[in-house]
Amino acid sequence: MKLLIKNGRVIDPASRTDETLDILIDRGKITEVKDKIEDKDARVLEASRLVVAPGFIDMHTHLREPGQEYKETIKTGSRAAAKGGFTSIACMPNTQPVNDNRGTTEYILSQAKKSAVTNIFPIAAVSKEQKGKILTDMADIAEGGAVAFSDDGNPVANSQIMRRALEYSKIVDTPVIDHCEDKQLSEDGMMHEGYYSYLFGLKGIPSTSEEVMVSRNLSLARKAETPIHLAHISTKGSVEFIQQAKEKKIPVTAEVTPHHLFLTDASLKTYDPNLKVNPPLRSEEDVQSLMEGVKKGILDVFATDHAPHAFDEKDTEFDLAPFGINGLETAVSLILDRLVKKNLISISRFVQMISTTPASIFKLENKGNISPGADADLTILNLHKEITVDVNQFESKSRNSPFHGWKLRGAPVITIVGGKIVYSLQKH
Repeated sequence: MKLLIKNGRVIDPASRTDETLDILIDRGKITEVKDKIEDKDARVLEASRLVVAPGFIDMHTHLREPGQEYKETIKTGSRAAAKGGFTSIACMPNTQPVNDNRGTTEYILSQAKKSAVTNIFPIAAVSKEQKGKILTDMADIAEGGAVAFSDDGNPVANSQIMRRALEYSKIVDTPVIDHCEDKQLSEDGMMHEGYYSYLFGLKGIPSTSEEVMVSRNLSLARKAETPIHLAHISTKGSVEFIQQAKEKKIPVTAEVTPHHLFLTDASLKTYDPNLKVNPPLRSEEDVQSLMEGVKKGILDVFATDHAPHAFDEKDTEFDLAPFGINGLETAVSLILDRLVKKNLISISRFVQMISTTPASIFKLENKGNISPGADADLTILNLHKEITVDVNQFESKSRNSPFHGWKLRGAPVITIVGGKIVYSLQKH
């Protein structure tokens, strides 16, 4: 059946649209976007006082399947994504086994076809078993459906391997994403190295462990003349390096997470394991630099780094707990409340960072925009909806969020994937 969305405030940075329009959807595609549309055969969805945006895309999700389905599955992760306003999620390769071959990539896609309510885009490993020694068959895996390559939490330490990965990525036209961390500098660290790590008696992870790898990657990208995407940037120095690289026309994009924007290392005074993340929560100075990076366009993408863990894994001593925050169901409301509501960024800039730009980086031509012929993936927002984060209501299997109890204003109320409503708040 056709779906007609009426009277919504359509925000589409790709066409620089910000006006009240109707949208007609038929057979999974957007067919018309006009001031007034009438179609007696269509189901009408009234969207007055709501924002209609191109479907949100999370570039950095951990789904745990295959191998750790007790933490999260493709099904539960996609349901969490839909509730959080995401129509597409790209899943990292640190599964068991590692997604380092075409067979595993195709398995993830087949499981997604069976059980996911959102689009699932696999990110495959740069190196075999994420060990940084032997490159994967990038051409074959890309042909099998991978949208990017990353060794994720096991960053490629060998610069020659990373250089070759970038050169091959240019051939297969599929980007490389790097988690920037020098493991020798960060070894055994649990939080940001600074005043609070000494005060709390926890081994620190220095800013330089991220920054030296950011600098190296930018140099390699310049040499290869190939785009690189930098994951979850967290330090002032990294922002400065990226700004300088962009001024020199080095092809780089970078992402930032809500937890790195809205939490600092001072919050670890509670020793809450849900605050243990990698890269760690940084200083107030770093957070302010990240904010400036968002406002000035130095940082390009909002990503969740959704890292689900079982309750008993996080319910332990801080030093024994794994790194990671559950992010899919809180990210949008956090950004709307803390940045858009406060006019630190515009709603259009927000949509660009969470939809238009991710679609461009992944080369998803029919996503990230609202125009005739585009996929009917849409996120509908109520900027005035007040919510209280309740981890017990999550669609995700995991509950490891430090935002439980936070009161936020602004929320996704309807998520549409391929013309089908996959999530809806009954009262919006």
